[in-house]
Amino acid sequence: MPTSTPKTIWITGASSGIGKACADVYANRGYRVILSSRRTSALEDVATELSKSEKVNRDDLFIVTLDLSDSSNFKSVVKDVIKKVGVIDIILHAGGISQRSLAVNTSIDVDRRIMEIDYFGTIALTKALLPHFIANKNGQIVVITSLMGVFSSPLRSGYCGAKHALHGFFEALRAEVYDQGISISMVLPGFIATDISINAVVGDGSKQGTMDTKTGAGMTPSECAKKLAQGVDKKKPEILIGRSEIFAVYLKRFFPNLLRRIIRKTAVT
Repeated sequence: MPTSTPKTIWITGASSGIGKACADVYANRGYRVILSSRRTSALEDVATELSKSEKVNRDDLFIVTLDLSDSSNFKSVVKDVIKKVGVIDIILHAGGISQRSLAVNTSIDVDRRIMEIDYFGTIALTKALLPHFIANKNGQIVVITSLMGVFSSPLRSGYCGAKHALHGFFEALRAEVYDQGISISMVLPGFIATDISINAVVGDGSKQGTMDTKTGAGMTPSECAKKLAQGVDKKKPEILIGRSEIFAVYLKRFFPNLLRRIIRKTAVT
């Protein structure tokens, strides 16, 4: 009997951090993995690294260079990818940037850039792929947002705005596609030890260049990716990942004023 085609997952932000860790988890599960980010060379390095595992076939790894800040060609990119790989089962949005600056000191151009990458790039790729999922009556959309998509913290106003917007869009989309075999999982990581704070932009658009203490001491990307995959397997609508910081979600829900007081008094970087 012929072997069935393995499932295919498309991961943005796959060159580093949580996206790269997720690529490792799914490749070692036997999935075909489409690796996307801005940097082709970094994606090639990831593919080479993944291929060292005996469980990973290099032919099942596909590199698709993609810049979330420019979604003008996403429809043609998706068309080409589908032509190359056939059915796509999961899209995992892990690409994005963060911010570390007071709102009063942050250029509106920086806010727009964050929104373009974290929000518009993500929904543009989703919209380009959505007809494929609808035609197949099957598909999973996994969106890595943040705990900052539920509540907000100082120095992250633009980032929080984009993450809140993602929740608004995908909750609406969830209702629209529920009867068409498409599931949506919103992933809310807390402190994960990635370079997110090092690469975060400050008020003038330059990189912060330093590691936040709590981020550096956070959960490893590998552990995060494993927990993410477990939640995606169960098609959970919302997947909270972190340590004690995730309890702030419940404070926001049941004791919002208490959470506001805590946030005002907490030292943030």
